[in-house]
Formats: sequence, structure tokens, C-alpha cells
Amino acid sequence: MKNFIRLVGVTSLSILCFNLFAQETADAETVMDMVQFCQEVADEDGTGGLTMQDFLLKCVNEELKSEGFSPVTKLPKA
Repeated sequence: MKNFIRLVGVTSLSILCFNLFAQETADAETVMDMVQFCQEVADEDGTGGLTMQDFLLKCVNEELKSEGFSPVTKLPKA
């Protein structure tokens, strides 16, 4: 039983590590599409007290994550 639990733990950890490193990087066009979407969200709903740049970065990274892409550290210039 202990070996089974260990096997499940190691397998789960391996899958988690694989998923962390296997994320794709989104191309510039995809990121810019997400920036435009997030800009529209900000215009309609506000930024929740964040600066526009901080809001856009957070929003874009949330969208990237939901699509299986790795996050960005800065937004591309338009």
C-alpha cells in the first residue's frame, strides 16, 4: 500500500513538472489579440484599481494560462 501511494505521488509530481515545462509560448499575434480583448474589458468594466499596464498584463496572462500558454513578463509594443 505504501508503495502504491509513493507511485501515485511520484506520478502526480512528474505530470505536474511536465505540464509546467511543456507550456507553449504564444506568438505575438495571439498576445496582441489578447491585449486588445483585455483593453476592451478594461474600457467596459474598469481596471479594479490597477494601472492600465498592470491590468493588461494580469488579464493577458490569465487568458494565456486559460489557453495553455506560458505567461509573459511584459506586453509587446503595439
